[in-house]
Amino acid sequence: MYFLKIFSFLTKTLKLNVNLSIFSVYKEPNGPLYTEGIKNRKETIMRKKKRKILRTVLLCLFTVILLALSVFMHFGGFGTGESADPKEFASYAGSIQDISIPKEARIIALGEATHGNVEFQELKLEVFKLLVEKYDVRAFALEGDYGGCEQVNRYIHGGEGTALEAARAIGFKIYYTKEMADLISYMRQYNETAAPGEDLRFYGFDMRRYAYSFQFLTEGCKKAEIDTESLESLMDGENWVAGYSNEDRIRILSQIKAQLEKQENTEQTVHCADMLLQYLNLQGKLDAERDDPVVLDALATLRDKLLAENINWIAAQESRAGHDRIFVTGHNTHVARWESSDSMGKLLADKMGKGYYVIGTDFYKTCCNVPDQASGKRTNQVFYSHDPLANAAKKAGLHICWLDFSKIPSGTPLGELSRDYVYQGNLGEGYIWYMRLLPPSYRLFQPPATLYDSMIFVSEATPIKILEESNTPMQASRY
Repeated sequence: MYFLKIFSFLTKTLKLNVNLSIFSVYKEPNGPLYTEGIKNRKETIMRKKKRKILRTVLLCLFTVILLALSVFMHFGGFGTGESADPKEFASYAGSIQDISIPKEARIIALGEATHGNVEFQELKLEVFKLLVEKYDVRAFALEGDYGGCEQVNRYIHGGEGTALEAARAIGFKIYYTKEMADLISYMRQYNETAAPGEDLRFYGFDMRRYAYSFQFLTEGCKKAEIDTESLESLMDGENWVAGYSNEDRIRILSQIKAQLEKQENTEQTVHCADMLLQYLNLQGKLDAERDDPVVLDALATLRDKLLAENINWIAAQESRAGHDRIFVTGHNTHVARWESSDSMGKLLADKMGKGYYVIGTDFYKTCCNVPDQASGKRTNQVFYSHDPLANAAKKAGLHICWLDFSKIPSGTPLGELSRDYVYQGNLGEGYIWYMRLLPPSYRLFQPPATLYDSMIFVSEATPIKILEESNTPMQASRY
């Protein structure tokens, strides 16, 4: 207290304007300054407590949101989706060996929900074997480059090299796997003892690669004694010569095709020319309007139209060889009988009716080998389909099973569900992180029994392993 009196005297003497409330803590208890200081301290402490509580609440809320977002991004929702009754599902499900094909079917298609899973590649061989043994199928047609697949066809008929080298010729990294090599080896071994005319044949019905198609077109022209100088000037090794425009290439190839059509026994060589023309027509439009989503959608529709035409050409080839059935494999989005778009499968079904039989596939959970759209690097990504049928297969303990929709009465719960709009897995060749925020980017929402005649379900699909980088040109495609 003496200190305050002395300080007060000095300030008055020196006429200093000092607020003595700062020393209120030293005044006698119950004094007005003392009481006000205590009140201020309490208010300060309360404000700090409120701010701490608010920070804690916000932190907890942020943590909950983060956890919820993590769950949503992992499962594509808050859980694994609805499920059909596992017991009812199991009562109708069968094994791959139980697959039965109607006698009217001429084109039997097998879809795949992803390109990057071991099980869907293994199914190609397993189903093809069954069709060869029970249904007199001798042709295997793949969603792969026609020319590259012709190289595989030459290999399975005694050509040089190995099954892995033949698989690499197809031109898509997804096929340079042990599973595809196993399929090719089976076909070669079968042909070693096959009777004349009963050999297996390997076709491709896609047009997005060109190196082998160009090679075989050149060989065919020389065999037919057609001058190839203008043709060979278009290519330098496995690449187009830069001095020619897309229109120039189309003009020269059209002239070559016209010359071939005037000669006999040139149909396969003409088809090589067709594959190159299809490629150039698609690629030219893609290069011109690469960033226009309307154009990309139109190109996807055009591609499916060309795929359907190519399959019809393969079917005609086989029919002339005495075999009326072919086996086709491709992504679900191509083989399905869509109602809303002109997919390859819809076009074939419209033309053939019951002559087109399609088996779709789906997964409960996939760890899929898929390329990043930005970097191109392939990584393994986990997704859940939320398909109630695949969910039921998982709960029923069925790792791989087949479900024939024609055998399920429409009045049953399973029959109604299979004809209703439900989620299904649908992964293509491209991944970007924000897909996990948009589950429709990797799912379909369609009635399964409308898209397919039957389906194969894989409970947990595992990623393919690409054995090494291919030397064959593998241009990225967005259509």
